[in-house]
Amino acid sequence: MTVAPHTGQIVESGTDALAEATRHFTWHSEADTDAFARQLAAQPLLANAYLTLHGDLGAGKTTLVRHLLRALGVQGRIKSPTYAVVEPHEAPNLSIWHFDFYRFDDPREWEDAGFRDIFANPGLKVAEWPEKAAALTPPADLAIHIEAIDDTERKVTLHAHTPAGRALLQGL
Repeated sequence: MTVAPHTGQIVESGTDALAEATRHFTWHSEADTDAFARQLAAQPLLANAYLTLHGDLGAGKTTLVRHLLRALGVQGRIKSPTYAVVEPHEAPNLSIWHFDFYRFDDPREWEDAGFRDIFANPGLKVAEWPEKAAALTPPADLAIHIEAIDDTERKVTLHAHTPAGRALLQGL
């Protein structure tokens, strides 16, 4: 077998695209979490986005969701869907589904609960513990990784996995 010499780049390396697809933040307080949520809520593409939240127990995933939902105009009590797996919310002109897949372990539940239909329809989907349902969900537009440094400080890394995610990231 003869190998032809390579004389040029065949595929773009994408290093610039990868650099643009990741951003890092430090939140020094819950007020920073709220400010970030308000910035994210102001992005028009958020209306049909799929966001995944990653981090240990107590990292601040649910706190971020609560601030985001308030920034989007959700009224009333916002509870974690830990036992229900999903909590629907309504904001002005926007349907929102907050998933918590922490206790999700039966793929049949995906169909039985109608999750496929939720993901097929317009609206914002936010998922905590998405790795528990990763084989069933679409790629996240934006993955938000939160690491607790201490009681108040958080290191946050955002990864955009789709063109919509990149646009959201650029808007922050």
